[in-house]
Amino acid sequence: MSKKEISIIIGSKSDLPTIKETTNILDDFKVGYDLKILSAHRTPNELSCYVKQLSEIGIKVVIAAAGGAAALSGVVASHTSLPVIGIPIETKSLKGLDSLLSTVQMPPGIPVATVAIGAQGAKNAALLVIRILALNNARLKKALASYKSNMRKTVLDLNRHKSWKKEFNIF
Repeated sequence: MSKKEISIIIGSKSDLPTIKETTNILDDFKVGYDLKILSAHRTPNELSCYVKQLSEIGIKVVIAAAGGAAALSGVVASHTSLPVIGIPIETKSLKGLDSLLSTVQMPPGIPVATVAIGAQGAKNAALLVIRILALNNARLKKALASYKSNMRKTVLDLNRHKSWKKEFNIF
């Protein structure tokens, strides 16, 4: 595992199943990260102190994931000049739409790159981080090219083998 260049902050322990999608990909690419549970609403002082020192400890990108009011990514972005990627967590009441709108509606000067709601967004957040780091990292650039090539191969193999057509009674 490489040194920790990514900070992942989640607002609640209940966000762990979603963020596992992120950490799985980062682990596969051997990208080091620091994972913290800090709430914008319940632990604002601790969150602020943690975020303000991220540049000094070598963090290059922050991923912030929260549900509901989802102020976390915006608060993080207000305390750092590092890139911040927001993952809206799916909620029971509004299926994550509340989280999405809270994450994406940032005022000018406080940018947050927002990905899709839930697990899909969590995966894309990891891949976006890897793309950012790959700008200055040949190993990651090569690994990312291989990952994309494997995705392409998987799709093309479906057309060669056509076993999926039987499953849906398509001939």
